[in-house]
Amino acid sequence: MDTAILSKTDRGDSPAGGIKESYPVTGMTCAACAASVESILKHTEGVTEASVNFASGSVLVEYEDVLEPSDLREALQSVGYDLIINVEDPAEVQRELQHKHYQDIKWRTIWSAILTLPVFVLGMFFMSWVPGQWISMAFTIPILFWFGRSFYINAWKQARHKKANMDTLVALSTGIAFIFSVFNTIFPDFWHVRGIHPHVYYEAATVIITFISLGKLLEERAKSNTSSAIKKLIGLQPKTLKVIQNGEEVEMPIAAVQKGFTIVVRPGEKIPVDGAVVRGSSFVDESMITGEPVPVEKVVGSEVFAGTVNQKGSFQFTAKKVGDETLLSQIIKMVQEAQGSKAPVQKLVDKIAGIFVPIVIIVSIATFSTWMLTGGDDAFTHALLTSVAVLVIACPCALGLATPTAIMVGIGKGAENNILIKDAESLELGHKTNAIVLDKTGTITKGKPIVTAWHWENENNYYKEMLLAIETQSEHPLADAVVVKLKEEGFKPEAIESFQSITGMGVEAQSVEGEVFYVGNQRLLASKKISVSTVQADQSSHWRSQGKTVIFFASSRSVLAILAIADEIKESSAKAIKSLQNRGIRVYMLTGDNEQTAKAVADKVGIENYKAEVMPSEKAEFVKALQEQGKVVAMVGDGINDSHALAQADVSIAMGKGSDIAMDVAKMTLITSDLLAIPKALKLSRKTVQGIRQNLFWAFIYNIIGIPIAAGVLYSYNGFLLDPMIAGAAMAFSSVSVVANSLRLKTAKL
Repeated sequence: MDTAILSKTDRGDSPAGGIKESYPVTGMTCAACAASVESILKHTEGVTEASVNFASGSVLVEYEDVLEPSDLREALQSVGYDLIINVEDPAEVQRELQHKHYQDIKWRTIWSAILTLPVFVLGMFFMSWVPGQWISMAFTIPILFWFGRSFYINAWKQARHKKANMDTLVALSTGIAFIFSVFNTIFPDFWHVRGIHPHVYYEAATVIITFISLGKLLEERAKSNTSSAIKKLIGLQPKTLKVIQNGEEVEMPIAAVQKGFTIVVRPGEKIPVDGAVVRGSSFVDESMITGEPVPVEKVVGSEVFAGTVNQKGSFQFTAKKVGDETLLSQIIKMVQEAQGSKAPVQKLVDKIAGIFVPIVIIVSIATFSTWMLTGGDDAFTHALLTSVAVLVIACPCALGLATPTAIMVGIGKGAENNILIKDAESLELGHKTNAIVLDKTGTITKGKPIVTAWHWENENNYYKEMLLAIETQSEHPLADAVVVKLKEEGFKPEAIESFQSITGMGVEAQSVEGEVFYVGNQRLLASKKISVSTVQADQSSHWRSQGKTVIFFASSRSVLAILAIADEIKESSAKAIKSLQNRGIRVYMLTGDNEQTAKAVADKVGIENYKAEVMPSEKAEFVKALQEQGKVVAMVGDGINDSHALAQADVSIAMGKGSDIAMDVAKMTLITSDLLAIPKALKLSRKTVQGIRQNLFWAFIYNIIGIPIAAGVLYSYNGFLLDPMIAGAAMAFSSVSVVANSLRLKTAKL
């Protein structure tokens, strides 16, 4: 196996001769935080490069050797972030902190929602009830300043660096709404003597905090799923292993094993490190690497790889690669790197917010100043009301709802159609897909070998029952397909006297009557000088041309039967592929299987572009090459061996009956084996993105029209000034528009 492409490390000397190292980062809550961490480190003296991976919560830093990791940590701690250094297991410490952070957000969201409900009811239905205003104020204080304190803390951090994001907008609008409401609650006469009824906006402030907290919770859950894929990959490697020392078996931790150690592997055990077999033989399930369902035979000299699973036999092998050098470790690193932060819709919203917030603040200040200078006798009253109206009508509630509501409805719609969508990134890119890469085994095919045809020279039930008896005792993976077929036909195994495995060729068995039988390949027949007739040879050749595996069942004198075994193609595969091609999407098939089988499957389902005998890393390289051609690539797979390619693709789709790791890495999962769900998933993506864009339009159009009116541009024409209460209603209506528009997606036809 060529693993050269996997030889890559994230630690060591940088090209400039300094140090290059990856550290876990804590305290990042959004893409803007990741940008801040990157910016702060890049501006630290001695740092030549810094690259943050928001998904994995880590930063890869290149710095001069005059710096210490503690210097980098100090730079980040000054602005509220932290680096995990000088601990035995940084990844574990980071996982514990992330779990704690997720639980913290979860409880804050739940309590915010519980306390917001009475505030909302009082604000919407009993707005003039004076005691209700005091009750609302009491409930609002903990929501804003305890459960929602992170928004104000993060906004302050951003402000210290002269930056703004959604947190700034949330803190500013809810803070102003709260302060204005508190003033009106305590000093209502200030407005009464001026002929104005004082309104409060507690419900607006609390609903904003609760909804935005819910969005943060969904984001943290998505990140948690991402890291769980890495944890499961790490879990494929056993923690202990047995080595031969001084002629005896000794159990030791995986960290203590060194190159050259002789390791013992028993039936059902996972192989701990990479190496070569020196004694014994067995079949090993390498589907995590190759994706092929049929276990591979291992004899003396064969290579074995960490994380793969031994079947029924036992063997010893010499360790050749340990620790970070193993193929499994390289796959883990590549998945971590490929899962790097990409631009979800929310990042665009943060960017817009970064421009929008300063503009709103400037407009509010300008409004206040203008009215103070030109407002005459009521200058202060008008200045205060209009500047507050500007801030209230510019509230980010609709902006904050635009993405999560469309995503939530889209997720629900997808679930109804067996499509599970994890994040906005897939929704953003899915409809742009113009190239789709399909894994063969388990995606286009069913992933389970079956007997597709057989030819018996004599329909004798005794021989069929004898074959069932022999295959029941066989360790060969294809034997299961024969056993299933014969049992389905209603046969029961005959008694046999003896059974012997012949490595690389098949098995030999003897009945209680003393008759000898053979099951295996053509080499076995040749070694026993059993001739194959022309009809049998032509039949087996025809089956092989269709990509099927052929096995022979013979007595000591002649061939009794030949059987064709293949991984069957799913009923909907050809139709789904034609549907994708009709949309102008170029379809590719990759497989670790041989050229003959790959061609046979590709021809049957109508795929012109296919590649056989592909290794896992080559799948990711294939996807990358398509991306470099400017294509938006969707990858569909079901195995651990597809995880790197899934992480590399712009849109990753896992088959629901595949491995947990593939589903964790993929951004979409089809809870069905029906490939027709793929065109539906891409259509759902287009519909959902349309919904998000329409929501953003509605969120901004109210501001574009409402802010100038709130500032008082109509006053000089008709004397109209927007009351902050009407501004609040307009803001609420914009939120209703956004939610109603998102709900339209429920009726969309996929």
